[in-house]
Amino acid sequence: MRRIRTRLPGRPLATAVAVGAVLGLVSVPTAAPSPATAPVAATADNTATVFYYTKTKNWDRYNLHYAPDGGSWTAVPGVAMETACTDWVKKTVTLGTAAGLQATFNNGSGTWDNNSGKNYALGTGNITVKDGVIAHSDPCAGGEDPDPAPGDGNQATVYYSTRTLGWTTANIHYQPAGGSWTTVPGVGMQAACTGWWKKDVDLGTATSMKAAFNNGNGVWDNNKGADYTLPTGVTTVSGNTVTEDADDPCADEVPDTQAPTAPAGVTARADGVSVVLTWEPSTDDTGVTTYQVTRTGGTKGDVVTDVGSTVFSDTNLEEKTAYTYTVRAVDAAGNVSAASAAATATTGTKPPTPAAGKPLATDPRKDPIYFVLTARFNDGDGSNNRGGSQHEKSGNAANDDPMFRGDFKGLVDKLDYIKGLGFSAVWITPVVLNRSDYDYHGYHGWDFYKVDPRLESAGASYQDLIDAAHAKGMKIYQDVVYNHSSRWGAKGLFTPTVYGVRDSQWSWYYDEEQAGFEYDGLTVDPKSGKSYYNGDLWSTAEPSGNTCVNWGTPTGAKSPEGYTLYNCQWPSPTSGMFPKALYHNCWIGNWEGEDSRSCWLHEDLADFNTENAQVQNHLIGAYNKYIDMGVDGFRVDTAVHIPRTTWNRRFLPAIQERVTQQHGAEAAKNFFVFGEVAAFVNDKWNRGSVNHSAQFYTWKERKEYSADDEKAALEMYEYEQQQGTGNQPTSANAFLDGNTYRTPDHSRFSGMNVIDMRMHMNFGDASNAFHNGKDSDDSYNDATYNVVYVDSHDYGPNKSSERYTGGTDAWAENMSLMWTFRGIPTLYYGSEIEFQKGKKIDCGPSCPLATTGRAYYGDHVAGEVRASDFSEVDSATGAVATTLEQPLVKHVQRLNQIRRAVPALQMGQYSTDGISGDMAFKRRYTSGGTDSFALVTVSGGATFTGVPNGTYTDAVTGDTRTVTNGSLTVAAPGKGNLRVYVLNGGGKIGADGPYLK
Repeated sequence: MRRIRTRLPGRPLATAVAVGAVLGLVSVPTAAPSPATAPVAATADNTATVFYYTKTKNWDRYNLHYAPDGGSWTAVPGVAMETACTDWVKKTVTLGTAAGLQATFNNGSGTWDNNSGKNYALGTGNITVKDGVIAHSDPCAGGEDPDPAPGDGNQATVYYSTRTLGWTTANIHYQPAGGSWTTVPGVGMQAACTGWWKKDVDLGTATSMKAAFNNGNGVWDNNKGADYTLPTGVTTVSGNTVTEDADDPCADEVPDTQAPTAPAGVTARADGVSVVLTWEPSTDDTGVTTYQVTRTGGTKGDVVTDVGSTVFSDTNLEEKTAYTYTVRAVDAAGNVSAASAAATATTGTKPPTPAAGKPLATDPRKDPIYFVLTARFNDGDGSNNRGGSQHEKSGNAANDDPMFRGDFKGLVDKLDYIKGLGFSAVWITPVVLNRSDYDYHGYHGWDFYKVDPRLESAGASYQDLIDAAHAKGMKIYQDVVYNHSSRWGAKGLFTPTVYGVRDSQWSWYYDEEQAGFEYDGLTVDPKSGKSYYNGDLWSTAEPSGNTCVNWGTPTGAKSPEGYTLYNCQWPSPTSGMFPKALYHNCWIGNWEGEDSRSCWLHEDLADFNTENAQVQNHLIGAYNKYIDMGVDGFRVDTAVHIPRTTWNRRFLPAIQERVTQQHGAEAAKNFFVFGEVAAFVNDKWNRGSVNHSAQFYTWKERKEYSADDEKAALEMYEYEQQQGTGNQPTSANAFLDGNTYRTPDHSRFSGMNVIDMRMHMNFGDASNAFHNGKDSDDSYNDATYNVVYVDSHDYGPNKSSERYTGGTDAWAENMSLMWTFRGIPTLYYGSEIEFQKGKKIDCGPSCPLATTGRAYYGDHVAGEVRASDFSEVDSATGAVATTLEQPLVKHVQRLNQIRRAVPALQMGQYSTDGISGDMAFKRRYTSGGTDSFALVTVSGGATFTGVPNGTYTDAVTGDTRTVTNGSLTVAAPGKGNLRVYVLNGGGKIGADGPYLK
C-alpha cells in the first residue's frame, strides 16, 4: 500500500548454524509407481489399522470411537486399542465396503481428542494420528520387504534426517537391486532420536537398493527425481547427502528428557459461543513443536486439541457455559510440559448471524481477479457514508463525494457486472474498523476484530457479501495488514492515551472525552456532532502514567494553520509513546536495509513489533475470524516490512492451520495468500538486496535460526544478505520440460505467493513486461501463481504516480499478455474503460478524490445488469449498458472466455525454447484426465518448432492447422490481438471484438 501523508501538523524527520539443503521434494517419486488418482473400487473386506501416538497424551487407556463412512458409530467410548510399540497403540477395524472412517479417541473417562470438534477423517490401510496430524505409515514394524531373495540376508540400516522438514512420520519406499518396489507409500521408519528415523531392510542377496522417502501424506524426497542408491551396512541420508559406512547418528546423542516450560499468560476471551485462547510461547532446549490444549466444562466431556501456534479459537460451544482451559507444550522428543495456569471464560448466546461461509476451495490460478477499493466502487446505502475530519479541506464536500461512499451493498449489487466482465475473484481493500483522518482505503486498522460499520448495511454485512459472491461462483480475497495499526493503536492490544494538548487552538481537533461513547467510525458523537471522534487522546494537563518525553512542551514549530506544536502532539516511535514490547520504536532510514522491517513507515502507521507473541496472537486471532467467515484468500499488505522468519514461523502456518481446521485440507491447499513485496526497481533482485525482493518471500527458511523471533529475524537478514543473489533457491516449477509438464515441487514453498512487481514496473511496454517477467521466474517457488497487474491503487508502471495512460491499443496488448502468460491476471477497477487515465492515483486529503485514480466509480455502473455466466451479460440498462459496450470491456470479456476454456492458460507451465517471435510461448497443463497444450503469440508473428504433431485450432479465429513436422508458423495478428493454437482444441471461442479477431 502506497502511503500519502495526511495533513497533520508535523512529525520528526525520519532518521537515517548448519544450512539445510534444499531437498527435491515432490508429490510422488518419479522412479516409483504413482498412487492411483481415481477411487479404488470398494471391496467387502476393507480394513484400517489405526495407530495413535501416546507419549504426549499419557492416558491410562486408549479407545477408538469410529464410524465407517456411511455407517453407524460404535457405542461410546468405542473399542479398546492395544499396545503396538513404544509410544504407539493400534486397532485394526473392518470397514466392509466403506473406503474410510470417521474417528475420535478417548481415555475411557471422559477426555476426548476429537480433532477440535471435527473428528478425524481416515482412510484404509495403515494410518497414524500423531498430535493432530494424520499420515499413512506403520510406525512400529513397517511391512515386509518386496521380493526378498534367498541367500545370506544382506542387511541395510538406513537413517533418514527430517530435522529441516517438519515431518511427523517417515516412510522409506525402496527397491532391492533386481527386485520390485514396495507398495506406495513404502514401509514405516521408526523414530531413532530427535530428527532421525531408522529402518533395517533385508535385501536378500542384493547388495544395494533404490530408495525414496515420504511423510505419509504425499510429500516425497526422491533425491530431485534421481532416487537414492543405498548400499548394505549403515547409511545416513540428510539434505540429499548419502553417507555410506556411517556412524550411528544417534549413538552419542544424549536423550532429550527436558520438558518445555509451562505456557504462561494464558488468557481466554468469550465471543458468543466461541472462545479465543492465547498464551506466551514456551521455551525448550530443542524447541517446542506443538501445544496441547485441554478444555473442561459443558456436557460433552474434556477435549484435548493439538495446535501449532500460540492462539486457539474454540467454536460451536454451548451457550452460557463456563469453560476452563489449560495448555501444555510439547517438544520434538515428545516431552510434555506441566500444565499452565487455568483460564476460564463463559460463553454467551449464539449470535443470530448466518452460519460461517465456506471458501470455494478451487485452484486460485483459475480465477482472474478484479480489484476494488470498496469505499470508492459503488454506493448501495447512503446512510453509512462518512466524510471524516478532512471532508471540507480535501474538496470532497464540494463534490458531494464523502471518502467512505461505496459499501458492501453496492458491491453486492454489482457482482453481476464483475461476473459479466468474466472475473471470478474480487480483491477488496481491508474491512477492519479503521481510524485516522483519512481512512477510507482501510489500511489504518484500529479494531482488527470488527468489520468497519461504514461498509455494512442491514442485509449487506460482510458475511452477506461473501455468501453472495460464493453463490455466483466468485471468490473474495480480503486485503489484510499484519505490519501496522493506525496511530491510534490497536483496540484490545494497546491504545495510546497520552498525547495532544487541547488548548484553545486545538479544540477544533481534539474532542472532549464522552463517557460511554466509543468510536466506531459510523456513530455520531452527540456532543461534538462528529463521527470521527478523537476523544480519549487529548489532555489539558500531563496524564498520569505518561511515558512520552517532554509532554506538552512547545517544539518551536508551527502547524500549517499557524498553531503551536507540542511534543507528543502526534504519534512518534521515538518519543516513548508506544511500548517497545508491542510497537517498534524507530523511523525507517534505509528502505532496503534491515530497519525497513522493524521501523515505522509513516506517522499514521504505528508499526507492530510482529516478533512479539502478544502481537502475533492478537493478529492471528483477528484474521481467524475472517477465515471462519469463508473468505477465499488474503492479499497481504506491506509484507516486505515483516521478516520472512516471522511469516514462515507464525503467520503463514496459523493461516493454514485455521483453514484446515475450519474448512478442510483441500480448502487450505487452495487458500490463496499473495503478498505485496514492494520492490520498485527494474532489476531481478531489489538493488541487490535479497531480503527486499518479492521472490524471496515465496521460500521457506533454509537454515535454523534462534528460537527467539527477534534474534532469528536479524540472523536471517544477515545470513541471506551474505549469501547474495547468486546463492538463492531456484525452481523449475513455472517451466515445461521440453513439451512436457513437470510435477511441481512445492516442498520448500513458504505459503505466500506474491504480486509480480517486476512485470508491474515494466508494463509501460508489454514486451518489456514479458521479458523482465520471465527473467525472474526461476527465482520464485512457482511463478504460475504470481499476481500480475498493470497499475493499482498505489502506482502505475515505472513507479508512476498516475493511472496508466499508454493508450487503448497498449492496454489491449497488456491484457492479451496478462491473460495468456503465466500468472493470475488482475485488473484495478475501472481500467476496463481507462477510468481516470493519467490522473494522479492518490494525493491524500490535499485534493478531491474525484480528481484522482481513486475516484468514485458507481456512476459508470448505474442501472441494472444481469449476468448468466462469466463473460455473458443477459441484460443491462442505464449507464452500465454503455460501459459494457466499451472496447476494452469487450476485449477483457473474450480474454476471460478463452482463458477459462483452456486449462493451459490458467495453470500451465511455459517455455520459449524453439520459438521465434517477441511475445511468443507454449504452455501445457497435465493433471488426471486433463492434458491442455497451447501455442501463443501476442501482437507479433512467431514460428514454433519442436512441438508435438497433431491438429491445432486457434481459439481466436478458429483456424485449424495440422502439424506433421513439429513446426507451426503464425502470422502477426496485430497489436493487442493474439493467436492461441490449442492442440486438439475445440474451435473458436467467443465472438470477434475490436482487438481479438
